[in-house]
Amino acid sequence: MGDSKQRFNGLSEDYDRFRPRYPAQLLEEMAKKVSVSAPNVVDAGAGTGIELEGLRPLLGPAAQYRAVDISADMVAIGRTKFPTVSWFVEPVEPFLERATGVDLIVAAQSFQWMDRPRFLLAAARCLNGSGVIAIIQNNRHFTASPFLDAYESVLEEFSPGYGRRYRDFDVAGDLREHLSELGATVEVATVDWSTTLSTAEFVGMVKSSTQAQRAITAHGQVFLDRVGALLHEHAEGGRVAVPYHSELFTAQLPPSPESGA
Repeated sequence: MGDSKQRFNGLSEDYDRFRPRYPAQLLEEMAKKVSVSAPNVVDAGAGTGIELEGLRPLLGPAAQYRAVDISADMVAIGRTKFPTVSWFVEPVEPFLERATGVDLIVAAQSFQWMDRPRFLLAAARCLNGSGVIAIIQNNRHFTASPFLDAYESVLEEFSPGYGRRYRDFDVAGDLREHLSELGATVEVATVDWSTTLSTAEFVGMVKSSTQAQRAITAHGQVFLDRVGALLHEHAEGGRVAVPYHSELFTAQLPPSPESGA
Protein backbone atom coordinates (compact mmCIF):
# COMPACT_ATOMS: atom_id res chain seq x y z
CA MET A 1 0.00 0.00 0.00
CA GLY A 2 1.35 3.42 -0.93
CA ASP A 3 1.06 4.99 2.52
CA SER A 4 3.11 2.31 4.29
CA LYS A 5 5.57 4.74 5.87
CA GLN A 6 2.76 6.72 7.48
CA ARG A 7 0.43 3.83 8.24
CA PHE A 8 0.73 4.00 12.02
CA ASN A 9 2.42 7.35 12.61
CA GLY A 10 0.23 9.45 14.89
CA LEU A 11 -1.65 6.42 16.22
CA SER A 12 1.04 4.99 18.47
CA GLU A 13 -0.26 6.07 21.90
CA ASP A 14 -3.81 4.80 21.27
CA TYR A 15 -2.39 1.69 19.62
CA ASP A 16 -0.28 0.81 22.64
CA ARG A 17 -3.07 1.59 25.10
CA PHE A 18 -6.06 -0.03 23.44
CA ARG A 19 -4.88 -2.89 21.23
CA PRO A 20 -5.53 -6.39 22.62
CA ARG A 21 -2.60 -8.40 23.92
CA TYR A 22 -1.80 -11.90 22.66
CA PRO A 23 -3.09 -15.02 24.41
CA ALA A 24 -0.57 -16.46 26.85
CA GLN A 25 -1.24 -19.96 25.51
CA LEU A 26 -0.02 -19.03 22.03
CA LEU A 27 3.03 -17.16 23.32
CA GLU A 28 3.92 -20.18 25.43
CA GLU A 29 3.61 -22.43 22.37
CA MET A 30 5.93 -20.10 20.49
CA ALA A 31 8.49 -19.96 23.28
CA LYS A 32 8.57 -23.76 23.65
CA LYS A 33 9.84 -24.09 20.09
CA VAL A 34 12.99 -22.06 20.84
CA SER A 35 15.72 -24.61 21.47
CA VAL A 36 18.55 -22.40 22.74
CA SER A 37 18.93 -20.81 26.16
CA ALA A 38 20.04 -17.38 24.91
CA PRO A 39 18.07 -16.85 21.70
CA ASN A 40 18.58 -14.04 19.23
CA VAL A 41 15.09 -12.71 18.51
CA VAL A 42 13.83 -10.36 15.80
CA ASP A 43 10.41 -8.76 16.26
CA ALA A 44 9.41 -7.95 12.68
CA GLY A 45 6.86 -5.15 12.43
CA ALA A 46 7.15 -4.71 16.19
CA GLY A 47 4.91 -1.68 16.59
CA THR A 48 5.17 -0.54 20.20
CA GLY A 49 6.31 -3.96 21.42
CA ILE A 50 2.95 -5.39 22.47
CA GLU A 51 4.05 -8.94 21.63
CA LEU A 52 7.29 -8.43 23.56
CA GLU A 53 5.30 -7.72 26.71
CA GLY A 54 4.25 -11.35 26.87
CA LEU A 55 7.18 -13.07 25.16
CA ARG A 56 10.15 -11.62 27.03
CA PRO A 57 9.27 -13.19 30.41
CA LEU A 58 8.98 -16.59 28.71
CA LEU A 59 12.36 -16.56 26.96
CA GLY A 60 14.40 -15.57 30.00
CA PRO A 61 16.93 -12.83 30.75
CA ALA A 62 19.64 -14.09 28.38
CA ALA A 63 17.61 -13.54 25.21
CA GLN A 64 18.64 -10.71 22.90
CA TYR A 65 16.10 -8.70 20.95
CA ARG A 66 16.05 -6.57 17.83
CA ALA A 67 12.75 -4.88 17.03
CA VAL A 68 12.10 -3.27 13.65
CA ASP A 69 9.14 -1.22 12.47
CA ILE A 70 8.56 1.30 9.72
CA SER A 71 6.82 3.78 12.05
CA ALA A 72 9.10 6.11 14.01
CA ASP A 73 6.21 6.93 16.36
CA MET A 74 5.72 3.29 17.25
CA VAL A 75 9.42 2.72 17.78
CA ALA A 76 9.68 5.76 20.05
CA ILE A 77 7.13 4.24 22.42
CA GLY A 78 8.78 0.83 22.14
CA ARG A 79 12.14 2.27 23.13
CA THR A 80 10.57 3.81 26.20
CA LYS A 81 8.92 0.55 27.22
CA PHE A 82 11.91 -1.69 26.47
CA PRO A 83 15.17 0.29 26.51
CA THR A 84 17.32 -2.86 26.49
CA VAL A 85 15.84 -3.95 23.14
CA SER A 86 17.65 -2.72 20.01
CA TRP A 87 15.10 -0.76 17.97
CA PHE A 88 15.27 0.07 14.25
CA VAL A 89 13.08 2.27 12.04
CA GLU A 90 12.99 0.74 8.56
CA PRO A 91 11.12 -1.80 6.44
CA VAL A 92 11.37 -5.35 7.71
CA GLU A 93 12.42 -7.08 4.49
CA PRO A 94 15.79 -5.36 3.91
CA PHE A 95 16.52 -5.54 7.64
CA LEU A 96 16.18 -9.33 7.55
CA GLU A 97 18.23 -9.54 4.37
CA ARG A 98 21.18 -8.14 6.34
CA ALA A 99 20.54 -10.10 9.53
CA THR A 100 22.38 -13.26 10.57
CA GLY A 101 22.35 -15.72 13.44
CA VAL A 102 18.67 -15.41 14.37
CA ASP A 103 16.81 -18.05 16.39
CA LEU A 104 13.27 -16.63 16.37
CA ILE A 105 11.54 -14.19 14.02
CA VAL A 106 8.11 -13.02 15.12
CA ALA A 107 5.61 -11.13 12.98
CA ALA A 108 2.79 -10.11 15.31
CA GLN A 109 -0.21 -8.54 13.58
CA SER A 110 2.10 -7.47 10.75
CA PHE A 111 2.44 -10.29 8.21
CA GLN A 112 -0.39 -8.96 6.05
CA TRP A 113 1.59 -5.74 5.46
CA MET A 114 4.74 -7.57 4.30
CA ASP A 115 6.05 -8.47 0.88
CA ARG A 116 5.43 -12.00 2.06
CA PRO A 117 7.64 -14.00 -0.35
CA ARG A 118 10.55 -11.60 0.19
CA PHE A 119 10.03 -11.64 3.96
CA LEU A 120 9.99 -15.45 4.15
CA LEU A 121 13.03 -15.87 1.91
CA ALA A 122 15.01 -13.37 3.98
CA ALA A 123 13.81 -14.91 7.23
CA ALA A 124 14.86 -18.41 6.18
CA ARG A 125 18.32 -17.20 5.16
CA CYS A 126 19.08 -15.47 8.44
CA LEU A 127 17.84 -18.22 10.79
CA ASN A 128 20.13 -20.59 12.63
CA GLY A 129 19.46 -24.34 12.60
CA SER A 130 16.23 -25.15 14.48
CA GLY A 131 15.26 -21.48 14.03
CA VAL A 132 11.60 -20.51 14.06
CA ILE A 133 9.45 -18.11 12.08
CA ALA A 134 6.27 -17.29 14.03
CA ILE A 135 3.23 -15.43 12.71
CA ILE A 136 0.73 -14.48 15.41
CA GLN A 137 -2.45 -12.48 15.00
CA ASN A 138 -5.62 -11.51 16.82
CA ASN A 139 -8.69 -11.50 14.57
CA ARG A 140 -11.99 -9.95 15.59
CA HIS A 141 -14.38 -12.92 15.68
CA PHE A 142 -17.22 -11.19 13.87
CA THR A 143 -19.04 -14.42 13.01
CA ALA A 144 -19.49 -15.02 16.76
CA SER A 145 -20.82 -11.54 17.55
CA PRO A 146 -23.74 -9.61 16.05
CA PHE A 147 -22.11 -6.44 17.41
CA LEU A 148 -18.78 -7.05 15.67
CA ASP A 149 -20.54 -8.16 12.50
CA ALA A 150 -22.41 -4.85 12.46
CA TYR A 151 -19.19 -2.93 13.21
CA GLU A 152 -17.40 -4.61 10.30
CA SER A 153 -20.28 -3.63 8.02
CA VAL A 154 -19.96 0.01 9.09
CA LEU A 155 -16.20 -0.11 8.55
CA GLU A 156 -16.67 -1.62 5.10
CA GLU A 157 -19.16 1.14 4.28
CA PHE A 158 -17.01 4.04 5.43
CA SER A 159 -13.36 2.98 5.06
CA PRO A 160 -12.21 3.15 1.42
CA GLY A 161 -11.03 -0.21 0.15
CA TYR A 162 -11.58 -2.07 3.41
CA GLY A 163 -12.93 -5.63 3.53
CA ARG A 164 -13.26 -7.62 6.73
CA ARG A 165 -11.51 -10.62 5.21
CA TYR A 166 -8.32 -8.75 4.32
CA ARG A 167 -6.32 -11.25 6.39
CA ASP A 168 -8.00 -14.33 4.92
CA PHE A 169 -5.03 -15.74 3.08
CA ASP A 170 -3.34 -19.09 3.64
CA VAL A 171 -0.55 -18.27 6.09
CA ALA A 172 0.37 -21.91 6.65
CA GLY A 173 0.36 -22.42 2.89
CA ASP A 174 2.73 -19.48 2.45
CA LEU A 175 5.10 -20.98 5.02
CA ARG A 176 5.01 -24.40 3.37
CA GLU A 177 5.43 -22.98 -0.13
CA HIS A 178 8.54 -21.01 0.71
CA LEU A 179 10.14 -23.19 3.39
CA SER A 180 9.29 -26.83 2.61
CA GLU A 181 12.43 -27.30 0.51
CA LEU A 182 14.45 -26.42 3.61
CA GLY A 183 12.73 -29.16 5.61
CA ALA A 184 10.74 -26.77 7.78
CA THR A 185 7.97 -28.13 10.00
CA VAL A 186 4.83 -25.98 9.85
CA GLU A 187 2.29 -26.02 12.68
CA VAL A 188 -0.86 -24.04 13.51
CA ALA A 189 -2.42 -23.32 16.92
CA THR A 190 -5.55 -21.29 17.62
CA VAL A 191 -7.35 -19.88 20.65
CA ASP A 192 -10.83 -18.37 20.89
CA TRP A 193 -11.21 -15.88 23.70
CA SER A 194 -13.16 -12.77 24.62
CA THR A 195 -12.70 -9.54 26.47
CA THR A 196 -15.09 -6.79 27.53
CA LEU A 197 -14.43 -3.14 26.89
CA SER A 198 -16.10 0.02 28.03
CA THR A 199 -17.64 2.01 25.22
CA ALA A 200 -14.84 4.57 25.59
CA GLU A 201 -12.21 1.83 25.35
CA PHE A 202 -13.82 0.44 22.21
CA VAL A 203 -13.82 3.89 20.61
CA GLY A 204 -10.16 4.24 21.59
CA MET A 205 -9.38 0.93 19.91
CA VAL A 206 -11.30 2.02 16.82
CA LYS A 207 -9.32 5.25 16.60
CA SER A 208 -6.04 3.31 16.85
CA SER A 209 -6.87 1.46 13.61
CA THR A 210 -5.56 2.66 10.27
CA GLN A 211 -8.71 1.37 8.59
CA ALA A 212 -10.89 3.43 10.94
CA GLN A 213 -8.64 6.44 10.45
CA ARG A 214 -9.30 6.19 6.71
CA ALA A 215 -13.02 6.20 7.51
CA ILE A 216 -12.58 9.26 9.74
CA THR A 217 -10.57 11.04 7.04
CA ALA A 218 -13.23 10.28 4.44
CA HIS A 219 -16.37 10.87 6.54
CA GLY A 220 -15.35 12.52 9.80
CA GLN A 221 -17.83 12.57 12.65
CA VAL A 222 -20.46 10.73 10.61
CA PHE A 223 -18.45 7.52 10.92
CA LEU A 224 -17.86 8.00 14.64
CA ASP A 225 -21.55 8.70 15.16
CA ARG A 226 -22.40 5.41 13.48
CA VAL A 227 -19.97 3.60 15.78
CA GLY A 228 -21.57 5.38 18.74
CA ALA A 229 -25.02 4.27 17.62
CA LEU A 230 -23.83 0.66 17.44
CA LEU A 231 -22.40 0.89 20.92
CA HIS A 232 -25.65 2.38 22.24
CA GLU A 233 -27.56 -0.53 20.69
CA HIS A 234 -25.31 -3.36 21.88
CA ALA A 235 -23.64 -2.21 25.11
CA GLU A 236 -24.84 -3.56 28.43
CA GLY A 237 -23.91 -1.56 31.48
CA GLY A 238 -21.66 0.61 29.36
CA ARG A 239 -19.57 -2.36 28.13
CA VAL A 240 -19.41 -4.57 25.04
CA ALA A 241 -18.05 -8.10 24.60
CA VAL A 242 -15.35 -8.40 21.95
CA PRO A 243 -14.51 -12.00 20.99
CA TYR A 244 -11.29 -12.89 19.18
CA HIS A 245 -9.99 -15.81 17.16
CA SER A 246 -6.20 -15.76 17.61
CA GLU A 247 -3.82 -17.76 15.46
CA LEU A 248 -0.19 -18.83 15.71
CA PHE A 249 1.58 -20.16 12.63
CA THR A 250 5.11 -21.48 13.08
CA ALA A 251 7.73 -22.84 10.70
CA GLN A 252 10.75 -24.44 12.34
CA LEU A 253 13.88 -25.30 10.39
CA PRO A 254 15.65 -28.60 11.02
CA PRO A 255 18.78 -28.59 13.20
CA SER A 256 21.98 -27.64 11.44
CA PRO A 257 24.27 -30.63 10.65
CA GLU A 258 27.02 -29.33 12.92
CA SER A 259 24.66 -29.35 15.91
CA GLY A 260 24.71 -33.14 15.99
CA ALA A 261 20.98 -33.23 16.73
